[in-house]
Amino acid sequence: MSKTFEEALQYRRAIRTYDAEKPIDSNVVKKCLEQSTLAPSSSNMQLYEFYHVTSKEINKKLAEYCFDQSAAKTAQEMVVIVVRKDLWKQRAKANTAFLKSIFGEKPAEQYSKREKFALNYYGKLIPLTYGDFHGILGYLKYVIYWMIGLFRPIYREARSNDIRVVAHKSAALAAQTFMIGMAVEGYDTCPMEGIDSLRIKKLFNLPSGAEINMVISCGIRKPEGVTGPRFRIPFKEVYKQW
Repeated sequence: MSKTFEEALQYRRAIRTYDAEKPIDSNVVKKCLEQSTLAPSSSNMQLYEFYHVTSKEINKKLAEYCFDQSAAKTAQEMVVIVVRKDLWKQRAKANTAFLKSIFGEKPAEQYSKREKFALNYYGKLIPLTYGDFHGILGYLKYVIYWMIGLFRPIYREARSNDIRVVAHKSAALAAQTFMIGMAVEGYDTCPMEGIDSLRIKKLFNLPSGAEINMVISCGIRKPEGVTGPRFRIPFKEVYKQW
C-alpha cells in the first residue's frame, strides 16, 4: 500500500541488510527512477544518467566495487547515479529544441523579448558557464566575475570544479527523489559513497567525463537492516530564521 509523503519520510532509512527471500519488482524501480527526473535540476540541464542493475552477475561485481558491504551484497537490485557534465552541449540543445517547439518555428525577429531571453539563455549563457579549456577559461571567468562583484552582485561559481559541484547537486536531488519514491512503494534503499568509482566507471564503460555520484542499493529490509534508532541534530541547531 502506497505511503503518504510524511509516512515515506519516516519510513525511509539507509538499510544495511535486505531480505533475499523477498524480490522486488524491477518495473516499480524503473517507475521511481522516471519520477526522479522531475526533481529540480540546475538550469533544467539534467546532467545525469541512471544505471539500473537487475543482472545478478553485474550486481555481484558491483557489490565487490562497493567493498562487499552488506547493503550491496544483499541487495536485490542496484542503481548507479552518474553525473554527465560532459553532456552539457546536448542537454542545452535539447532545451532549445523544446523551447522552439513551444514558441513555434519563426524568424528570430518575431520572437518576443521573453522568448529571446529563454533561447539566449541556452544558446549563449549556458555555453559561457559550462565552456572551458583545461580549467583556464574557468579561472579567467572567475577573476572577471570577482572584479565585477566588487561593484554589484554576480554569479561567482565560474570554475570547472564549481560547475562540477552544481551537476552533482542536481544528480543528488534526483537520487533523493528516487529514494523517497521507493519508500512510498514500501521498498528500501541505501545510498553508498564508499565505492571504487574508477572500477564502476569501467564496469559500465563510461567515458572519462562521467562521474559516479553514488550507488543506491534496493530491496526489502530485514529487521536488522535498520542499525538503530534514527538520530538527527536538534532542529533548533540547524534552523536559522532571519
